[in-house]
Amino acid sequence: MKILLIHQYFLEKGDGGGSRFNEMTKNWSAQGHEITVLAGMVHYATGKKQERYKGKFTYQDKSFYENVDVVRCYVSESYNINFLGRLWAYFSFVFSSIYAGFFKTKGKFDVIVVTSPPLFVGITAYVLSKLKRSPFVFEIRDLWPESAIDTGVLKNKFIIKFAYWFEKFIYSKARLINVLTPAFRDKLVNEKQIPKEKVIFIPNAADFSLAKKVQQNFNATEFKRKLNLEDKFVITYVGAHGVANHLIQIINAAERLLDTNVVFQLIGAGMRKEYLIKVAEEKGLTNVVFRDSVPKEEVFKYILASDVGASVLKKVDTFKTIYSNKTFDYMSCKKPILLAIDGVSKDLINDAKCGVYVEPESIEAIVEGVRFLLAKTQEEIHQMGVNGYLYAKSHFDRNQLATKYLQKINEIIK
Repeated sequence: MKILLIHQYFLEKGDGGGSRFNEMTKNWSAQGHEITVLAGMVHYATGKKQERYKGKFTYQDKSFYENVDVVRCYVSESYNINFLGRLWAYFSFVFSSIYAGFFKTKGKFDVIVVTSPPLFVGITAYVLSKLKRSPFVFEIRDLWPESAIDTGVLKNKFIIKFAYWFEKFIYSKARLINVLTPAFRDKLVNEKQIPKEKVIFIPNAADFSLAKKVQQNFNATEFKRKLNLEDKFVITYVGAHGVANHLIQIINAAERLLDTNVVFQLIGAGMRKEYLIKVAEEKGLTNVVFRDSVPKEEVFKYILASDVGASVLKKVDTFKTIYSNKTFDYMSCKKPILLAIDGVSKDLINDAKCGVYVEPESIEAIVEGVRFLLAKTQEEIHQMGVNGYLYAKSHFDRNQLATKYLQKINEIIK
């Protein structure tokens, strides 16, 4: 099968961050399918682009897996400047990816898969589906424009009205719509009146193969000692440091936990990171450690050398509908989870019995949740981690879900 994937934030090989489709394409290519990826040149968290992309409209990236060709497309670096800058970053990719899809790829594709947000990548999918005479699958990783409105990123009434119109249009043109959580499916079918047979559910997944690979010949105790954290109860957050993540709640909670041996380790990048570092320094916090983004394999080392993994987001209704990618990374490493995300993520943690839920943005609740974990024995902490691992293994194995995704795609191209 020939697959065209449109993903503005498809990661560089070895980059840290959400890698859903990096792993998905690796799995698909291993099964003998040919994948071409139209990707952006700007990293979603840093807003920066690699030096080799500077001054180029498209760039053929040959460093990926066998049967996976990546065409990097121009994206403005104005993403983190202001609203207009972010809008231009979205539409600059639309223009460059349509050009690349038409002029830099050959022949017809069996299917086009496009993943959102941003919602406007649907323009590329629709145009190329006409030019290439190929059906397209529209994937929703986050409900947009709702999440952009709730977090204050999208405020312009005209743009909001256009976004809702375009959302309805692109849903009507997609052959299939994939959602990452049951809440997304319910919202599309019950509120947005999308036919239920058009909506499929292939969620985020746990990468057990990478966790197993990293664990081989890896001494977590020694790694923790090298980080000067051997006598600490380490709670690690991995991911973006942006507006939606609202990591200031972790900083404020850390101030209330200076009397304990808890250390919060925050790994990643984003537009709010400098501000968070400044606040931590002003508060004189010795129990918060900031680390730069690292490749996924290195990320797993930090997780394996931690006691708990943290998943946190801003307190908005839209985030009640999502699963956090990092939650599955913690589960695959057998680490219990400190969760500050309400809704389906809370249900996931409770069903798996693999951590503690705390109310988002409630410093009192976060502190209480951490003290609850501190009071647990090592055996109880370990058992929480094992519970999460077994639950994810049963419901969220990446290899099984990648195969299921292909099966659903096959049904629409026969």
